[in-house]
Amino acid sequence: MYYEAKDALESNLLQQAFGKEVILSEDGEDGSAYKVLQEFRLGEQIYAVLHSPKLSKNEEYVIFRVVRNALSVVTLETIDDDEEWEAVAEVYDELTFEI
Repeated sequence: MYYEAKDALESNLLQQAFGKEVILSEDGEDGSAYKVLQEFRLGEQIYAVLHSPKLSKNEEYVIFRVVRNALSVVTLETIDDDEEWEAVAEVYDELTFEI
């Protein structure tokens, strides 16, 4: 999987569903607010880049797939494939640091 910044198309599916912040929780714990930094489409998949002050110092942001199910409910999916995550992160970095 290889993409460049020029391949990214703007998206706002997640922001239309939840606004500029989403609340994420794990294993029944209280949720944490994450700001939507950017949302874009690569090929057929939409990705969201999120940030929270609660992230560790080693993490600047987290990336999720944005998915809409058959009932049009928008959810986030974790990216388990390291190659996919790296490809999306590189595109985000290119988009963020373009001159």
